[in-house]
Amino acid sequence: MDRVIAAQVYNRICELGSLSAAARALGISRPMVSRYLEQMEKWAGARLVNRSTRRLTLTAAGEKVLLKTRTLSQISQEIEDQSAKDLPSGTLRVACAHFTAMQIIAPVLPDLLSRYAQLRIELDVNNHPVSLVGERIDVAIRITDNPEPGMIARRLGECRSVLCASPEYLATHGIPEQLEDLARHNCLHYSFFAGQSWNFITAEGNAVSTAVKGNLSASISSLLMDAAINHCGIAMLPEREAQEALAQGRLVPVLTALTPKPIGIFGIYQSRDYPPAAQRVFLDALANALGG
Repeated sequence: MDRVIAAQVYNRICELGSLSAAARALGISRPMVSRYLEQMEKWAGARLVNRSTRRLTLTAAGEKVLLKTRTLSQISQEIEDQSAKDLPSGTLRVACAHFTAMQIIAPVLPDLLSRYAQLRIELDVNNHPVSLVGERIDVAIRITDNPEPGMIARRLGECRSVLCASPEYLATHGIPEQLEDLARHNCLHYSFFAGQSWNFITAEGNAVSTAVKGNLSASISSLLMDAAINHCGIAMLPEREAQEALAQGRLVPVLTALTPKPIGIFGIYQSRDYPPAAQRVFLDALANALGG
């Protein structure tokens, strides 16, 4: 039996002078109170109370044990109070891009907020990287191969992409058969990638890349997806975002012998010392959802 609970039951017995009164006060059965008292006497190795028909009285050993069980209960309560303080609460300010907010964070929010009633999450949705210190951001969720130096980066998972275009675009402009063919196509690309190279992994596990160009770049992947659906060109899109259009046939994958290189998804924060509970459970929820 739990010795801390046994000590708490013993304290109530001593305070109220009756097993029955202790049972009523604690909301448990009288036989259970008797079992806890027996546990305490076994633990102490001595008889702790003298039982009579009218009232219980403490033995000399019982008096000494009572001093210790009161201290034990107090310590237990202090630990419990500290644990309650460590429950996620307050406002957690999170910076992320539009895709990250909609496809990665949004799915975990309902369960997270329902489990932690005192937690409030404030999303700063911005497709440009922000300063954690200057913008008072607690944690940033970033999709990158190069987390910024000077910060703590926890890998949560990876973002997989798919190269795709609309059937109409491919019918008009032809289907690329090899990597070099992309040079002849209008490639819709993410505007933050300097030099505009698309990186792939071959079936043999080798890394290959090619420079691409096109008449549209954007910092929002959903805009690139809409352009691809509307026959504007070939786009490299996050699988999570493109999966519905692929399932419906509005987009089809191209160059399927090559796998777009996955990019890491990271939680970025300033210090690993005593992270707040809100930050911990938020990142845990994302890592569980992403399999990281």
